Amino acid sequence: MEERHGQYYSSSLAESSSFHDSGSGRSYGQVNRVTGISGLKKRGHGSRSWIKISQDGNFQTVTLDKATIMRHCSLPSRDLRLLDPMFIYPSTILGREKAIVVNLEQIRCIITADEVILMNSLDGTVGQYRLELCNRLQNEKADDLPFEFRALELALELTCTSLDAQVKELEMEIYPVLDELASNINTLNLERVRRFKGHLLALTQRVQKVRDEIEHLMDDDGDMAEMCLTEKKGRSDTCAFNDCFQALTRGTVISKSAPASPERSTSGVQMLQRAFSSIGNSSKHGSSMGSSDNSERIEPLEMLLEAYFIVIDNTLNTLLSLKEYIDDTEDFINIKLGNIQNQLIQFELLLTAATLVAAVFATVAGVFGMNFETTVFDYPSGFHWVLVITGIACAALYFSLLFYFRFKKILAA
Repeated sequence: MEERHGQYYSSSLAESSSFHDSGSGRSYGQVNRVTGISGLKKRGHGSRSWIKISQDGNFQTVTLDKATIMRHCSLPSRDLRLLDPMFIYPSTILGREKAIVVNLEQIRCIITADEVILMNSLDGTVGQYRLELCNRLQNEKADDLPFEFRALELALELTCTSLDAQVKELEMEIYPVLDELASNINTLNLERVRRFKGHLLALTQRVQKVRDEIEHLMDDDGDMAEMCLTEKKGRSDTCAFNDCFQALTRGTVISKSAPASPERSTSGVQMLQRAFSSIGNSSKHGSSMGSSDNSERIEPLEMLLEAYFIVIDNTLNTLLSLKEYIDDTEDFINIKLGNIQNQLIQFELLLTAATLVAAVFATVAGVFGMNFETTVFDYPSGFHWVLVITGIACAALYFSLLFYFRFKKILAA
C-alpha cells in the first residue's frame, strides 16, 4: 500500500515538473507538488489499520484501504460502511458471496473462507477476540465447523458474554437503588433511578438488535446458505478443475480423432441424446434433493445460531424483568405518593372545618364586641355564658362536620 502511494507521489511530481510557463518563466512544479501531496493525503484517507488472522492462527497488522478490501472480498462499498468506526450502526451480520460481514458491538470484521480481517482498535473486546481466536486455531483441534463458522461463533460468544456481563452489572447496581427509593423517596434517588432507566433502555435496544439479527438469519435459509464460504469455495474449485479437465480432454479427443463415418456420427447423436436425457433426469432428481441437501448444509450453522439465540434471549428476558421491576417500583411509589396526597387532603379538610368553626366563634365574639347597648352586659357573668354557649355550639358543629365526612366516607374511619 505504501509503495503504491509512493509511485503516485513521484508520478505527480514528474508531471508537475514538465509544465512551465513560457511567458513568465515561472515553473508550476511547486504548485503541482502541493497538489500531489494533497491528492496523496486524500487517497490515503480511506486507509485503516486491520488485523489479518489466518487459518493457522497467525496474525499480522496491515494497512488497507476500502478499494483493496472490496476487490479482495468482493464486497460493495455499503457493506464497508457498516464497519466504519466513525458511524454508529446497529449490530448486523451479512452473508455475501465470498465473505461474512460482522458488526457486533465492538467486533467489526470480515470473515472469509481463509482468513479474518479484523478492524484494529484499542477496545479490549477486539484484543480479546484476536487472542482467543488465535489460541483456538493454534491449540484446539479442528471440529466439524468450518473456519468461518468458528470465527463467527467466537464473535457471537464474546458479544453475548459482554452484553450479559453489562446486564448483570446493571442489575447489581439498580436493585439496591430501587429498594432505597421505595423506602425513601427523595430527589437524589429519583435522579439515580432515572439515569439507570436510560442506561437500561439503551442496553435493551442493543440486546434486542442482536437477538433480532440472529433470529432473522435463522428464519432465512438462503442467508445461512450464503454464509457457507468453505463449501462454496470447494465447489468453485471443483467446477474450475472440471472445466479445465473437460477442456483438456476435448482438445485431446479432437486432435486424436479420425474423420467420423456416418455410422459413428449416428451413434454419437444417440449418445448425445442419452446424455441429455440423463442430464434431465439428474436435474429433476437434483431439484427434489436440493432442499434436503441445503438443510443438511446449513444445519451446523443453524444449531450454532440457535445456541446463541437462547443465550441472548435469556439476557433480553433479564432486562425485561428488570424493567418490570422498575415499573412495579414506580407504581408502588405512585400509590405511596397518592396515599400521602390523600392524607394531606384529609388534613386540609379537617383544618378547613376547624377554620370554619373558629370563624363562627370569632364572629359571635366580634358582634358582642361592637359598641351597642344590650342587657347581656347588665349581668357580670353574662358575656361569659355567651362565650361558653358559643364554644359548645362550635364544638357541636365541628363534630357534626366530622360525622358527616365519615358518613360520606370522605375521611378514614
